[in-house]
Amino acid sequence: MRILLVEDDPKLSDVVAEGLREEKLEVVTAASYGEGRLKAALAAFDVICLDILLPGGSGYDLCAHLRKGGMRTPILMLTSRGAVEDRVQGLECGADDYLTKPFDFRELLARIRALGRRLPEVASEVVELADLTVNLRTHEVVRAGRAIELTGKEWALLEFFLRHVGEVVDRTAITAYVWDDNHDPFTNVLEVLVRRLRAKIDDAFEPRLIHTLRGAGYRFGLPVPAPPAGTDTGAGGGVATPIGLTTPAGQ
Repeated sequence: MRILLVEDDPKLSDVVAEGLREEKLEVVTAASYGEGRLKAALAAFDVICLDILLPGGSGYDLCAHLRKGGMRTPILMLTSRGAVEDRVQGLECGADDYLTKPFDFRELLARIRALGRRLPEVASEVVELADLTVNLRTHEVVRAGRAIELTGKEWALLEFFLRHVGEVVDRTAITAYVWDDNHDPFTNVLEVLVRRLRAKIDDAFEPRLIHTLRGAGYRFGLPVPAPPAGTDTGAGGGVATPIGLTTPAGQ
């Protein structure tokens, strides 16, 4: 589970982030309205923990902004404001839950896990692309009828690619999703991870789905056909084939 923690108190942020990581959760931190807004837009999270008093803007405003943009990620407000009016305002701007400081870490963890179990319609999706089938709920991966076992990081990378089929994604966006704030994006760890995923789901199959675009990043999806000779494709250079989403029978 990936958590975005937007908290401007560095001591509290460090303590909460360390505790969540000890519980095997991945945590990305932000210390201001602007940083929280950027990181929420850059990568997908399972739960957002959001303080109200932030440099550059309030947590209420950030929550409302995210909801206005269509984000459905569960949001937990963390604040020292405990009045009924404050809790009502937080819920009305789109928050799913509200926890008043000081709080017990065990309660915070329980609330995060409860929020992370929501949205069953997303968790039950089965994604199909060419002969690749991925169950986002059970993490089962099958290509050409062959079951494939992935490590946690390989699964996170595949999940990111499935969220961006046909798009060119750079290494910054990928590392922000797959790793937390402790990762150095200038190492070659990403390239190694891509090679490992390729070896499992791509190298022995056709068509290839993971494409390296030198100087730009990666694109996941069916190959883009070359245009006929003499055809002007314009700036786009071709249209990516959209991903198919189906839901298992009975769900």
